[in-house]
Amino acid sequence: MLPDNEWKKRLAVFLGGQTLSLFGSALVQYAIMWHITLTTQSGIMMTASVLCGFLPSLVLSPFAGVWADRFDRRRIIILSDAFVALVTLALAVLFMAGHRDIWLLLAAQALRSAGSALQHPAVSAILPQIVPTEQLTRANGINGSIQSATLIASPVVAGALLSLAPIQSIFFIDVVTAALAIVTFLAFLRVPTHARALEKQDASHFADMKEGFRYIREHRYLVAFFTYLGFLYFMIAPAAFLTPLQVARSFGPQVWRLTAVEIAFSGGMMLGGMAIAAWGGLRNRMKTMLLANLFMGACTVALGLLGNFIPYLATMVLFGLSIPFFNTPATVLIQEHVEDAFLGRVFSVLSMLSTSLMPLGMLVFGPLAETMRIEWLLLGTGAFLLLLAVLARSNRRLMEAGVPMQKPPAETNPQAAV
Repeated sequence: MLPDNEWKKRLAVFLGGQTLSLFGSALVQYAIMWHITLTTQSGIMMTASVLCGFLPSLVLSPFAGVWADRFDRRRIIILSDAFVALVTLALAVLFMAGHRDIWLLLAAQALRSAGSALQHPAVSAILPQIVPTEQLTRANGINGSIQSATLIASPVVAGALLSLAPIQSIFFIDVVTAALAIVTFLAFLRVPTHARALEKQDASHFADMKEGFRYIREHRYLVAFFTYLGFLYFMIAPAAFLTPLQVARSFGPQVWRLTAVEIAFSGGMMLGGMAIAAWGGLRNRMKTMLLANLFMGACTVALGLLGNFIPYLATMVLFGLSIPFFNTPATVLIQEHVEDAFLGRVFSVLSMLSTSLMPLGMLVFGPLAETMRIEWLLLGTGAFLLLLAVLARSNRRLMEAGVPMQKPPAETNPQAAV
């Protein structure tokens, strides 16, 4: 087991670099989203934006999981940050040259999504190498709180910059923060390379990918768990992606309203992350997730009913509060149960679900938003989310998977920390 001060130091450096990278990426995300929303006010264009942001992740996630299990995870994170920064720099240069077509923003979203897809399994799989197993809930909760705090600041900064400066100024900020994150990881983060990455890789990428799917198929609790998550991701799409359009249509297309909604949601997430880090949740991870699921369903219904902006914002705070109580135990459940050699591939399947089913949801709900009120979509999907929590509670395999377990520490080579 790592000395207490050693894992805390590694975690602080890791979270510091991730925060820098996230801040710049969030600025670009809000800038692109708001530009498309306010310029087009179209559900179809919002759907196109979501698809460009997620489809590359769907295609690359299986390979990203294989690479996270084959290679040094820290280096994967660094290389993906560098790729995203270069894409953003190219977009900034094009905008300065007067090329401002919407398709350029969509293309940049697709390329940035590809870079992020390479990083996500590595980020989730590296945490058990940094902190002891019994500290995973705390570490994931702290990480969630810091990310939420960053997401509170980023829409404020993005809104201010969009009011005072051209959009490319935000793109350049992202390049700088990514560079700082890369320097932080290179100079200060020392994580021993996990055992499998030190072995000679004889199997093909597709063989490794197939082995990862076989591992999931043989562990039936993972099949049940991912099925449950799949239904949730599909039905939460309107609340996740159509609420900015709902605000623009129902309350007004002012940037400050979109900013206020993002701050309210992110503020709730920050509070929820702090709460789950301090409390740890119920002993059964699934029970904590199901309570959060019920809360998300109720908030989705409320967003469809409220016609006043202030109660709408308050509901967004509560919605955000519930997210860490769902995401943190879901992540820890996988980190606790899955063998280290398969963590990257299992997390890549989780990423595939979120990056495929939410866009598929938008393929259904986005066009519907052109012909019916978004409020009706929120009412219907919110009711389904409530029903989903009730059905999942009756699944014995799911509930048994929620019981925490101790697994052996990840095998590493102490001399391989570079």
